[in-house]
Amino acid sequence: MRQPTVRYQNEVMDSGRWEGFPFREGDIVVSTPAKCGTTWTQTICALLIFQTPELPARLDDLTYWLDMLTRSRDDIFAFYEAQRHRRIIKTHTPIDGLPIHDGVTYVAVGRDPRDVAISWDAHFQNVAQEAFGAMLAAGGSPTQEPADTAPAPAESAYNRFWAWLEDTSVQVGLPSMLHHLSGFWAERERPNVLLLHYDDLKSDLEGQMRFLAERLRIEVPESRWPDLVRAATFDSMRGRAEALTPVTAMWRDPKRFFNQGVSGQWRDLLDEDDLRRYEDRVAKLAEPDLIDWLHRGPIVPAR
Repeated sequence: MRQPTVRYQNEVMDSGRWEGFPFREGDIVVSTPAKCGTTWTQTICALLIFQTPELPARLDDLTYWLDMLTRSRDDIFAFYEAQRHRRIIKTHTPIDGLPIHDGVTYVAVGRDPRDVAISWDAHFQNVAQEAFGAMLAAGGSPTQEPADTAPAPAESAYNRFWAWLEDTSVQVGLPSMLHHLSGFWAERERPNVLLLHYDDLKSDLEGQMRFLAERLRIEVPESRWPDLVRAATFDSMRGRAEALTPVTAMWRDPKRFFNQGVSGQWRDLLDEDDLRRYEDRVAKLAEPDLIDWLHRGPIVPAR
């Protein structure tokens, strides 16, 4: 097993919690940057494992963020130890911060960073900061920052977009996102590493679910596919927000966790000069092939 080379840590998570985790053959680790389809991917994996649109429990009771500090490490290890089905383990830790076990599959999802910035903005505004701070304190986070002392976000969506692009915090901001995906991009030829694209999930959900099932070596009877695919659509998941939203107590409105699930909202925010500025920024953070793959076309439209 390859050991982590980096420890990622902030007031919300600590990748050091992976140390000593007893993997099982067949475990699935869903490791995505924030707002790139983590819950969507967890749900798809659960649908494939249980092969029914009605999951046997809330998603949080089937798959949990291992390195999040709202529960003790011992409690999370016990949670996974008690499971008898194939396990799905959530994390936002990049691949260089994870133990890499040959019998475990690691799934990441990429998304146009401009869409991630818009989605993160809505996500952050939906957090019930006091409730979340209390959960972190109860879970043992040593560095949680009270909501009333946290820096206020910029007033306009436009300025918040650019603030996200420059944010160098662990697991927040464009640098963290592209670092995470760069790691998976470099490892994407490994047989136990999968790198999906959010827009492919949107445009060909069934095809991507079938691909994932094949790579996970899960056989699904043909008659079950229509119901499983329907259960994984955005509208269906939003309709079951209470069952699928992670850590429901930390949100002002759990349904808003599934905000819009669309691509291209940034077009209402950025003009051509903004896109050139954005293009310069991403070019400093990732290799050209990954940038092209994420954006699915030129960042600045040809005249």
